Amino acid sequence: MGRPATHTVDSFLDAATRLFAEGGARAVTMAAVARETGAPSGSVYHRFADRPALFAALWLRTVRRFEDGVLTAIESVPAADAAVVAATWAIEWSRENLGEAIVLYAGPQAFSPDTWSAEAQAELAEHDRGRDRTLAALVKKLSAGGVPADEISLVMFDLPYAVMGRYLGRGEAPPARARDLVARVAAKVVAPR
Repeated sequence: MGRPATHTVDSFLDAATRLFAEGGARAVTMAAVARETGAPSGSVYHRFADRPALFAALWLRTVRRFEDGVLTAIESVPAADAAVVAATWAIEWSRENLGEAIVLYAGPQAFSPDTWSAEAQAELAEHDRGRDRTLAALVKKLSAGGVPADEISLVMFDLPYAVMGRYLGRGEAPPARARDLVARVAAKVVAPR
């Protein structure tokens, strides 16, 4: 039986997340990830063929973690509460996962997807199509209660993004009061009429 890997894909991606949060995309190099983890550079290259592969893995892991978390959060609540729960969950997640929130807030373009391999680009496109279908179905389901779909979308996506952005753009976690603000505003928008 071989030795267990000292440095995993996740440990390298965690390091890349920290580096990005501290210094943006320029700070995320193969050598910097190796230094951050204390791994030989060859270990990083063993997991990721090049920097674009590292960027692709970093973006895809981050966006999947966020989306899986928000979908799990809203599955456990009544449909009428789902939009508010999604909005407030996004704020809490960004408070608890500041580095990943900064990655997510930067958007995929910060990770030069045009330099990714064809396979990674296809994976991103497939992911985005699946996400868009899931979100469209969710908004449609939630708007069946009488709240217009554009207002549901505003509460679930635009409101938390705007509030988080004010802080994440400066590398700071949103304060606890940001969650309360989002909850109050979201509840007013989706209140029964």
